[in-house]
Amino acid sequence: MGIDTNSSILKNGLPQDNAVAVVTVQILDGGTFTANESKVMAGAADLRYSVPDWAFLVRDCESGRVLLWDYGLSEVREEFTPFVQQNLLGELSPRSPATSVVQQIEERNGIAGPNLETIIFSHAHWDHCRPFWKDFPHATALFGPGTFTQCRPAHLKSPGSQWDGRIFDDPDGFEKCRELEGPWVSFGPFEKAMDFFGNGSFWVIQAPGHMTGNLIAAARVQGGVWIVMAGDCCHARQIYLGLSDFAVFTLPGGQKACLQEDLTAAKDTLSRIRTFEDKYSAKVCLAHDATWMNPKAPDELLTSLLSEGVRESFQAKLFSE
Repeated sequence: MGIDTNSSILKNGLPQDNAVAVVTVQILDGGTFTANESKVMAGAADLRYSVPDWAFLVRDCESGRVLLWDYGLSEVREEFTPFVQQNLLGELSPRSPATSVVQQIEERNGIAGPNLETIIFSHAHWDHCRPFWKDFPHATALFGPGTFTQCRPAHLKSPGSQWDGRIFDDPDGFEKCRELEGPWVSFGPFEKAMDFFGNGSFWVIQAPGHMTGNLIAAARVQGGVWIVMAGDCCHARQIYLGLSDFAVFTLPGGQKACLQEDLTAAKDTLSRIRTFEDKYSAKVCLAHDATWMNPKAPDELLTSLLSEGVRESFQAKLFSE
């Protein structure tokens, strides 16, 4: 279905204030892992700290359709590829959420795992994407364009690959996956965005930089406020605010590395998100940032999207003095 860019949803590629369709958004506990500031922000100390791994449940208020955005972490080693087990788990120490994502969805919404039909993965990295069919046996997983080319062959066919072959190699897993095909139109400062529900309430946006196929989303909630699920476009609020730059660090083998595959594209994507935030007073939620829930100055809207138990747990864990 095409999108009429002169409709009440879009005009000259911009979202209109009189577009009334909205979604509800819930922020789910997807677990935590231990990051290193020196690998996140340029010039930072070798300081380890705990970060969240947010997942999101989105419900279109017109159709009732529900989707899960990202899946979160597991502390079970076998959930991950040998590459991730050998190279990442020891340093990053992932921890499962206190209550699994599938249980959180059922407890907060009465939706059992077998009834969830759609998962959108912001990208294919291990802390966002892993085999999902145990919890969501009837779900279809959606990825950004180019993901399959980037991630195939995966570890079942190429054992040294970081990408999960249970998803990208195995026929039974791969048949549960699709790449989003659009239509892609301009949306505010973004060049390629998809009106996912067809009513202007939830836009899936191509966000180059972090890796091929990287996605973010903009969700319009009650009151006309936009929430941007900004994923791994950066890994610290300081970078988003322009107070720090992306770190470039040295791997054990001497190679230079960065958490963004394409720094130029990543910086351009951040600039576009900031433009959207400024023009529409949007709320931006990065996948691994919790500064917005600091008890000393919480963002009331974003914190309201958490369950009370998750909010209290993270505030005690991350902000206790």
